Amino acid sequence: MIRANRIPKVAAAVAMALGILTTTACQVPTPAAPSTSQGSTVITSEFSTLDAAGVDRIRKEKRARLDMGSGTLQKSAVQVSEDSYGPEINTQDSGKIDLTIVGPSGEISAQTDRLRFKTTDARPDFTEVTYFLTANSVEEFTSLIRDGVDQYGIDADDAERWITSNGRNPSGKSDYSLTSGTSTGLEVNYDLRFDGSKDTQVIIVHVSPAS
Repeated sequence: MIRANRIPKVAAAVAMALGILTTTACQVPTPAAPSTSQGSTVITSEFSTLDAAGVDRIRKEKRARLDMGSGTLQKSAVQVSEDSYGPEINTQDSGKIDLTIVGPSGEISAQTDRLRFKTTDARPDFTEVTYFLTANSVEEFTSLIRDGVDQYGIDADDAERWITSNGRNPSGKSDYSLTSGTSTGLEVNYDLRFDGSKDTQVIIVHVSPAS
Protein backbone atom coordinates (compact mmCIF):
# COMPACT_ATOMS: atom_id res chain seq x y z
CA MET A 1 0.00 0.00 0.00
CA ILE A 2 2.74 2.38 0.87
CA ARG A 3 4.61 1.47 -2.34
CA ALA A 4 1.56 2.17 -4.44
CA ASN A 5 1.26 5.67 -2.99
CA ARG A 6 4.95 6.49 -3.53
CA ILE A 7 5.04 5.60 -7.23
CA PRO A 8 2.77 8.45 -8.42
CA LYS A 9 4.71 10.90 -6.26
CA VAL A 10 8.04 9.82 -7.71
CA ALA A 11 6.68 9.94 -11.24
CA ALA A 12 5.34 13.44 -10.66
CA ALA A 13 8.70 14.63 -9.34
CA VAL A 14 10.55 13.17 -12.33
CA ALA A 15 8.11 14.81 -14.77
CA MET A 16 8.53 18.17 -13.07
CA ALA A 17 12.33 17.92 -13.24
CA LEU A 18 12.22 17.04 -16.92
CA GLY A 19 9.94 20.01 -17.61
CA ILE A 20 12.34 22.40 -15.91
CA LEU A 21 15.30 21.02 -17.89
CA THR A 22 13.39 21.28 -21.17
CA THR A 23 12.36 24.87 -20.50
CA THR A 24 15.89 25.86 -19.52
CA ALA A 25 17.38 24.26 -22.64
CA CYS A 26 14.99 26.22 -24.89
CA GLN A 27 15.96 29.58 -23.47
CA VAL A 28 18.61 30.94 -25.88
CA PRO A 29 20.46 33.98 -24.52
CA THR A 30 19.73 37.13 -26.53
CA PRO A 31 22.98 38.87 -27.59
CA ALA A 32 23.42 42.37 -26.24
CA ALA A 33 22.59 45.13 -28.70
CA PRO A 34 25.72 46.73 -30.14
CA SER A 35 26.66 50.09 -28.71
CA THR A 36 25.51 52.97 -30.87
CA SER A 37 28.95 54.52 -30.48
CA GLN A 38 30.59 51.64 -32.28
CA GLY A 39 31.13 51.70 -36.04
CA SER A 40 30.02 55.31 -36.53
CA THR A 41 30.87 56.72 -39.96
CA VAL A 42 30.23 60.34 -39.00
CA ILE A 43 33.34 62.44 -39.54
CA THR A 44 33.56 65.78 -37.80
CA SER A 45 36.11 68.47 -38.62
CA GLU A 46 36.49 72.17 -38.10
CA PHE A 47 37.53 72.50 -41.76
CA SER A 48 35.32 72.78 -44.82
CA THR A 49 35.22 70.30 -47.69
CA LEU A 50 34.83 71.15 -51.37
CA ASP A 51 32.76 68.20 -52.53
CA ALA A 52 29.11 68.85 -53.47
CA ALA A 53 27.88 68.50 -49.89
CA GLY A 54 30.65 70.74 -48.59
CA VAL A 55 29.95 73.49 -51.12
CA ASP A 56 26.24 73.36 -50.28
CA ARG A 57 27.11 73.75 -46.61
CA ILE A 58 29.37 76.75 -47.33
CA ARG A 59 26.60 78.40 -49.33
CA LYS A 60 24.04 77.72 -46.61
CA GLU A 61 26.12 78.63 -43.54
CA LYS A 62 28.12 81.43 -45.24
CA ARG A 63 31.29 80.10 -43.64
CA ALA A 64 34.41 78.42 -45.04
CA ARG A 65 37.51 77.34 -43.16
CA LEU A 66 40.39 75.89 -45.18
CA ASP A 67 43.45 74.09 -43.86
CA MET A 68 46.75 75.20 -45.40
CA GLY A 69 48.66 74.68 -42.17
CA SER A 70 51.07 72.36 -43.97
CA GLY A 71 51.71 75.08 -46.58
CA THR A 72 49.40 73.57 -49.21
CA LEU A 73 45.73 72.72 -49.67
CA GLN A 74 45.54 69.04 -50.54
CA LYS A 75 42.61 67.83 -52.65
CA SER A 76 42.22 64.75 -50.48
CA ALA A 77 41.82 66.97 -47.40
CA VAL A 78 38.79 68.71 -48.93
CA GLN A 79 37.33 65.44 -50.31
CA VAL A 80 37.71 66.01 -54.04
CA SER A 81 39.43 63.71 -56.53
CA GLU A 82 42.98 64.36 -57.70
CA ASP A 83 41.80 65.22 -61.23
CA SER A 84 39.34 67.81 -59.90
CA TYR A 85 39.74 71.51 -60.68
CA GLY A 86 37.75 72.46 -57.61
CA PRO A 87 34.54 74.48 -57.42
CA GLU A 88 33.87 78.16 -57.93
CA ILE A 89 31.67 79.47 -55.14
CA ASN A 90 29.72 82.65 -55.88
CA THR A 91 27.26 84.03 -53.32
CA GLN A 92 26.78 87.54 -54.72
CA ASP A 93 23.02 87.00 -54.67
CA SER A 94 22.84 85.74 -51.08
CA GLY A 95 25.52 87.45 -48.97
CA LYS A 96 29.19 87.17 -48.12
CA ILE A 97 31.07 84.16 -46.78
CA ASP A 98 33.19 84.41 -43.64
CA LEU A 99 36.42 82.89 -44.98
CA THR A 100 39.35 81.67 -42.91
CA ILE A 101 42.51 80.12 -44.33
CA VAL A 102 44.80 78.58 -41.73
CA GLY A 103 48.47 78.99 -42.68
CA PRO A 104 51.65 77.58 -41.13
CA SER A 105 52.20 80.66 -38.98
CA GLY A 106 48.95 82.62 -38.99
CA GLU A 107 45.45 82.92 -40.37
CA ILE A 108 43.94 84.79 -43.30
CA SER A 109 40.40 86.02 -42.72
CA ALA A 110 38.00 87.89 -44.97
CA GLN A 111 34.42 88.37 -46.03
CA THR A 112 33.96 87.48 -49.66
CA ASP A 113 31.26 86.54 -52.14
CA ARG A 114 33.55 84.83 -54.67
CA LEU A 115 35.93 81.97 -54.00
CA ARG A 116 37.99 80.14 -56.63
CA PHE A 117 40.65 77.42 -56.75
CA LYS A 118 43.54 76.99 -59.17
CA THR A 119 45.15 73.66 -60.05
CA THR A 120 45.55 71.12 -62.84
CA ASP A 121 44.07 67.64 -63.22
CA ALA A 122 47.52 66.15 -62.58
CA ARG A 123 48.20 67.81 -59.20
CA PRO A 124 47.20 66.45 -55.76
CA ASP A 125 46.89 69.99 -54.38
CA PHE A 126 45.63 73.46 -55.27
CA THR A 127 48.30 75.90 -56.37
CA GLU A 128 46.20 78.91 -55.41
CA VAL A 129 43.08 79.97 -53.55
CA THR A 130 41.55 83.19 -54.88
CA TYR A 131 38.91 85.35 -53.27
CA PHE A 132 37.52 88.84 -53.89
CA LEU A 133 37.29 91.82 -51.54
CA THR A 134 34.98 94.72 -52.36
CA ALA A 135 34.77 98.33 -51.17
CA ASN A 136 32.16 101.02 -51.78
CA SER A 137 34.44 104.01 -51.32
CA VAL A 138 38.06 105.11 -51.74
CA GLU A 139 38.42 105.25 -47.96
CA GLU A 140 37.17 101.70 -47.52
CA PHE A 141 39.42 100.49 -50.34
CA THR A 142 42.44 102.14 -48.71
CA SER A 143 41.54 100.58 -45.35
CA LEU A 144 41.44 97.10 -46.92
CA ILE A 145 44.91 97.61 -48.38
CA ARG A 146 46.38 98.72 -45.06
CA ASP A 147 44.73 95.78 -43.29
CA GLY A 148 46.59 93.49 -45.71
CA VAL A 149 49.86 95.21 -44.82
CA ASP A 150 49.25 94.78 -41.08
CA GLN A 151 47.88 91.24 -41.15
CA TYR A 152 49.83 89.49 -43.92
CA GLY A 153 53.06 91.41 -44.33
CA ILE A 154 52.25 92.97 -47.72
CA ASP A 155 54.95 95.54 -48.54
CA ALA A 156 53.98 98.76 -46.75
CA ASP A 157 56.07 101.12 -48.93
CA ASP A 158 54.57 99.67 -52.11
CA ALA A 159 51.07 99.99 -50.67
CA GLU A 160 51.53 103.61 -49.54
CA ARG A 161 53.00 104.62 -52.90
CA TRP A 162 49.91 103.31 -54.64
CA ILE A 163 47.57 104.97 -52.13
CA THR A 164 49.33 108.32 -52.58
CA SER A 165 49.33 108.06 -56.37
CA ASN A 166 45.69 107.07 -56.50
CA GLY A 167 44.78 109.93 -54.16
CA ARG A 168 45.96 112.40 -56.81
CA ASN A 169 43.48 110.97 -59.30
CA PRO A 170 40.60 109.27 -57.41
CA SER A 171 38.40 109.24 -60.49
CA GLY A 172 41.00 107.38 -62.55
CA LYS A 173 41.57 103.71 -63.22
CA SER A 174 44.38 101.46 -61.97
CA ASP A 175 45.25 97.77 -62.10
CA TYR A 176 48.19 97.12 -59.79
CA SER A 177 49.63 94.09 -57.99
CA LEU A 178 51.20 94.88 -54.61
CA THR A 179 54.34 93.11 -53.43
CA SER A 180 53.14 89.95 -51.65
CA GLY A 181 53.24 89.31 -47.91
CA THR A 182 54.30 86.03 -46.28
CA SER A 183 53.86 86.57 -42.53
CA THR A 184 51.24 83.77 -42.32
CA GLY A 185 53.59 81.26 -43.94
CA LEU A 186 51.62 81.62 -47.18
CA GLU A 187 52.08 84.08 -50.03
CA VAL A 188 49.28 86.65 -50.03
CA ASN A 189 49.02 88.90 -53.06
CA TYR A 190 46.65 91.87 -53.41
CA ASP A 191 45.75 92.55 -57.03
CA LEU A 192 44.13 96.00 -57.00
CA ARG A 193 41.38 96.70 -59.52
CA PHE A 194 40.37 100.32 -59.04
CA ASP A 195 38.01 102.27 -61.28
CA GLY A 196 36.87 105.64 -59.95
CA SER A 197 33.92 105.68 -62.33
CA LYS A 198 32.37 102.65 -60.58
CA ASP A 199 30.61 102.42 -57.24
CA THR A 200 32.34 99.20 -56.19
CA GLN A 201 36.12 98.67 -56.12
CA VAL A 202 37.71 95.22 -56.11
CA ILE A 203 40.81 93.57 -54.68
CA ILE A 204 41.53 90.09 -56.02
CA VAL A 205 43.43 88.20 -53.33
CA HIS A 206 45.67 85.31 -54.39
CA VAL A 207 46.81 82.90 -51.66
CA SER A 208 49.45 80.35 -52.56
CA PRO A 209 52.22 78.30 -50.94
CA ALA A 210 55.16 80.49 -49.95
CA SER A 211 58.09 80.15 -52.33
